[in-house]
Amino acid sequence: MKRTLEYTIDYKYDGIKLKIFLKEHCNMSDNLIKALKREYDGIFVNGRHERVTYVLKRGDMLRLTMYEGTSENIVPANIPIDIIYEDEDIAVVNKQANMPTHPSLGNYENTLANAMMYHWQSKGKQYVFRAVNRLDKDTSGIMVIAKNAYSHAQLCTQIQDGRLRRKYRAIVCGNLETDGTVDAPIKRREESIIERCVAEDGQEAVTHYKIIRKYDGYTLIELELETGRTHQIRVHMSYLGHPIAGDWLYGNENHDLIPRQALHSVWAEFFHPVTGEKMSFYRDIPEDMMKLLESLN
Repeated sequence: MKRTLEYTIDYKYDGIKLKIFLKEHCNMSDNLIKALKREYDGIFVNGRHERVTYVLKRGDMLRLTMYEGTSENIVPANIPIDIIYEDEDIAVVNKQANMPTHPSLGNYENTLANAMMYHWQSKGKQYVFRAVNRLDKDTSGIMVIAKNAYSHAQLCTQIQDGRLRRKYRAIVCGNLETDGTVDAPIKRREESIIERCVAEDGQEAVTHYKIIRKYDGYTLIELELETGRTHQIRVHMSYLGHPIAGDWLYGNENHDLIPRQALHSVWAEFFHPVTGEKMSFYRDIPEDMMKLLESLN
């Protein structure tokens, strides 16, 4: 697919080299700039092909054209998905539980990536599948997907600098006493390829949580992440002694209550990678978590 971005140069970049504009204003990486340079119509100023050494003038009309391939190794699969929002640059979906984000060994077709490829191809479109935030197979909720390399780079930067915010709802075992923050580094457990653990030599991981409602032996909480480590919420809540209900990996309670960890990505907020518009999306907890809470009343 082709994506074209157009800019009118204002006084701020008058007399500045085009490459500096691409790096500072567009926040483009060297690799993305190289990709633009490889295309004949990748960089046009006032209707003419220009090099990145071109010195911009106020009022110049800049047109950037990017070309995208497709994820040829991802098989399209007709799986129902809840698409909350979609435009030329991004898609926001409410992922169901029991759905991995990416294909893996032994699971090539029952993933969000397969579903999105089918969705796009059914509309005559082709994109590379790029998940901005990833959710575990059995964690449901809001995910952001970038539809081109530029959007993906912008949104990943927003995760790093904290502008892309995420909130979760979870049902945890036991009754938490107060709201709080877990600031505990996480690494992969040495004897496992899946399990993570809190360790002094791990990567920084910070999770904020607040109590929404207490039940008999359980607590409904809301969490917000400062970092995005694998299994971060699950590891941190288990570390506190309050594992997520239904978590087979980090918990030890009866799993008959719910067949997966009771964790849902309820809210995401970020700035659109192209327009800069502030965007916010919310999806309440799904039916299985609702039923669990009703059973605890």
